[in-house]
Amino acid sequence: MFEVHAIRYATRDGLRGQHFLGYDDTWAEPHPTAYYVWLAVSDTRAVVIDAGLEPGSGPAGIEFACAPHEGVAALGVDPADVDTLVLSHLHYDHTGAAARFPAARRVVQRTEADYWTGPVAKRITRERWLVSEPDLATMLDPERLDLLDGDRELAPGLSVHRVGGHTAGMQLTRVWTAAGWVVLASDAAHFTENLVQDRPGPILHSMPGIYHAYDRAKALADDPALIVPGHDPEVTAGFPRSGPYSVRIA
Repeated sequence: MFEVHAIRYATRDGLRGQHFLGYDDTWAEPHPTAYYVWLAVSDTRAVVIDAGLEPGSGPAGIEFACAPHEGVAALGVDPADVDTLVLSHLHYDHTGAAARFPAARRVVQRTEADYWTGPVAKRITRERWLVSEPDLATMLDPERLDLLDGDRELAPGLSVHRVGGHTAGMQLTRVWTAAGWVVLASDAAHFTENLVQDRPGPILHSMPGIYHAYDRAKALADDPALIVPGHDPEVTAGFPRSGPYSVRIA
């Protein structure tokens, strides 16, 4: 059994039109986005889901509260003791601070790695800007990498599930907790509203994959309230605080 924490390390202002596919009358309304990494910790394991960004990196407008590894340390876990780093996908805001977890094996779907290193991704400019070439070289170092072909149990009570949609090899993380099965959706669903309204965001690889990811997240979680979206500021309002930068999901 694991405890699961959402660590909010940064925030950025935005507009609804930047976060939901399709124009409507609410396009220009303010709609902030939050940046998270997640910690799943048991008596014997410390697993981080997504690495986040180093402060000062990324596009203009991101306001950092801490470095992701500092948020992990604030929960009493030494980043050097994290044994597994699950990368839900390889966009820059999920890979940039991976070096701060020096002992961790990196878990990536082979579909994701193959897509970003293959010949087609370089030609799709609407997606390519989301990936850091230096990060790719680091993430895909075979000495540290576990490439998966689909769903896999990483430890009793913790598994990953390939869904695609947002990216070619997007994966969910499912964790057994005292509250039941929690699903860390990461960017498979940026906001709870994506799931409630069945409305994708504009950054996507495959529209059918997006809807498959929504359905899979709902099937894997014991309760819709235990599906944790990847960038929703409301996550920190909906769960009890567990540290200076984090809330306890379960």
